[in-house]
Amino acid sequence: MSQAFAGRVALVTGAGNGIGRAIALQLAAGGATVGVNDLKAEFVERVVQEIAASGGHSIAVVENVATRDGMRRAVLGLAEQGGRLDVMVNNAAWVRYQAVPDVAPETLDRMVDIGFKAVVWGIQAAAEVMDPARGGAIVNLASVAGIVSARNSIVYSGIKAGVMGITRAAAAELGNRRIRVNAVAPSAVPTEGTARNRSVERDAQRVARTPLGRLGTVEDIARVVCFLASDESGFLTGQTIAADGGYTTANLL
Repeated sequence: MSQAFAGRVALVTGAGNGIGRAIALQLAAGGATVGVNDLKAEFVERVVQEIAASGGHSIAVVENVATRDGMRRAVLGLAEQGGRLDVMVNNAAWVRYQAVPDVAPETLDRMVDIGFKAVVWGIQAAAEVMDPARGGAIVNLASVAGIVSARNSIVYSGIKAGVMGITRAAAAELGNRRIRVNAVAPSAVPTEGTARNRSVERDAQRVARTPLGRLGTVEDIARVVCFLASDESGFLTGQTIAADGGYTTANLL
């Protein structure tokens, strides 16, 4: 995928660390000018410096994309600075796992704002600025939790299943503008953000249930996102690819 994104402009939300950071780095390595978004300026600056150190190009986008106004400032501002927008990656999320009796209103609201509403606002704003003559690619981050669920995941599983539905509906509506909309559903991937929900024992259980015999990495997920954002997937839209090592399709005993 060397220079697959030369001359293109991409926005990655929640790119300050984890999967978002890996996506931003790979898009930049492919020649894109990457809008690095996060709520924390120090996280954004760190990734911007990493991209610069590797010879890539990026633009810092410090905005709260959980609000419609914040998302519009992020998308429209980047399109103005970069002169265009070709790729939109809706990656931002905030996750807490709670049992059904323990779900708190503030937790539900924050997870829905960042993990669900922001995807809608991101698609809406991207569709506004993407050139219908060139088209564009929108990639949403779902999760295998939207396909198979575990305990204490009522909110998270619901949101990620919703992201898959958003993806299909947006693809149907935006196809006549040459805008493709797809999603990636990772299984458990070690990141700074998932550390609080992981343990050696749980990781071992996940590995045992995965045909490929390992957990995914942020680079694994970033490669799939970049494929969906590239011309190599030019006839794919409305799809969710489970990047999970076979976790959702196998029943290992």
